[in-house]
Amino acid sequence: MTARVLVVDDVEANVRLLQAKLQHEYYDVITATRGDEALRIADAQKPDIILLDVMMPGMDGFETCRRLKALPDTRHIPVVMVTALDGRTDRIRGLMAGAEDFLTKPVDDVQLIARVKSLVRLKIVSDELRAREESGVRLGVIGEDLHADPVDFHRVPSGRILVVDDDARQVRLVQNALSVEHRVLSVADEENGVAPDLVVVSLAAKTFDGCKVIAKMRSATQTRHLPILAIIDPDIPERAVRALELGAHDIIARPLDEDELTARTRTLMRRKRYVDALRERLDHSMELAVTDQLTGLFNRRFLFAQLEPLVQRAACGGDPVSVMLIDIDHFKQINDRFGHDIGDLVLKEFSARLASNTRPIDFACRLGGEEFVVIMPNTEGDVGCLAAERLRRHIAAASFSVDIPGGSLDVTASIGVAQTEGVDDTAELILKRADDGLYEAKSAGRNRVIGRRSNEAAA
Repeated sequence: MTARVLVVDDVEANVRLLQAKLQHEYYDVITATRGDEALRIADAQKPDIILLDVMMPGMDGFETCRRLKALPDTRHIPVVMVTALDGRTDRIRGLMAGAEDFLTKPVDDVQLIARVKSLVRLKIVSDELRAREESGVRLGVIGEDLHADPVDFHRVPSGRILVVDDDARQVRLVQNALSVEHRVLSVADEENGVAPDLVVVSLAAKTFDGCKVIAKMRSATQTRHLPILAIIDPDIPERAVRALELGAHDIIARPLDEDELTARTRTLMRRKRYVDALRERLDHSMELAVTDQLTGLFNRRFLFAQLEPLVQRAACGGDPVSVMLIDIDHFKQINDRFGHDIGDLVLKEFSARLASNTRPIDFACRLGGEEFVVIMPNTEGDVGCLAAERLRRHIAAASFSVDIPGGSLDVTASIGVAQTEGVDDTAELILKRADDGLYEAKSAGRNRVIGRRSNEAAA
């Protein structure tokens, strides 16, 4: 796994040393010597991770980090503060400024590379989601408003934290430190069926192997995306490296400092909320991209995306596919007489009846205006006609409740049905046959079902 790393330090020897270590692991390294220069490079080149020195003239590392995290285009880039300072106050100050970690010079090569790999893995996930959003925006299936941040980075995120530790005193310390902002549970009192937002795992436990816990969580579908904070023994640094390689997102050394624990937890929770919001927003946007906004049915784009491969599969000897093409009778008169608001209510009620009278494997779509299509996989034409007749009766059986004099409106529908027939069939051809059936149904007096084949009509 390679990545682009921005190294920021005002001492050239320090820059060259970090550059050599990273390039030896095949990372692409870019450099800066001042905070303002780092801001410009980060905005222009979007590195995957930033190694940032604290002690720099002018704008120091703390201020540079705060500004990076305040900008929408750079706040998602992981920042590791690298400095000769080893004081608790400076470490916590760096974390509170938004840094993901704080490494002390001279930097251990193994821990440096493990930390970079871990943070790059996290960034790859958010980058992939952001890239999908941007592709959706370019294609016009996702709205431009998705360029806004999905979460408030200035708000302290809260959630459920699970502590996996056999040291009762240490568990109490974690609970005392985090319970002000979060609901903290141990394994003993974990609530069934409710997934945590973050897991704190001790690598110094005597009754279980913390690394095995991390590995198992990363291999399970339900937990592989959960952030993990590993509690390590500073006298066994190789365990910390192993935890990061297995998928822990962050580490904290014993004895635990409550302020540092709080700061690291906030960073992990904020990043999780960001990635979760990206996933949810992308799922919602893609749903909107294939959904008709008025009726809630699938739209024309989804119709052809589903129908074409089904027809092609049937043409190659697969299961037959039937379609209904449905038109609301005299819908223009409803709009002309009662207005478009009443027409929209009729469309919504019609769509609800349509959706409730199709099978789970069927696709109910709005083609446009008052025309609808139901795709029926694995369905012969005669069975499709029976389903269409059942739907027609259901629509005509009860008046539509709308806000007009009398309070209701009788609505009927005409339906044409067609099925796949041969190797030369296409989605357009099967819809054309269904449209021929629909035209015949309307010509024959409406409120009826007509099934059509290539060379004959069958009622």
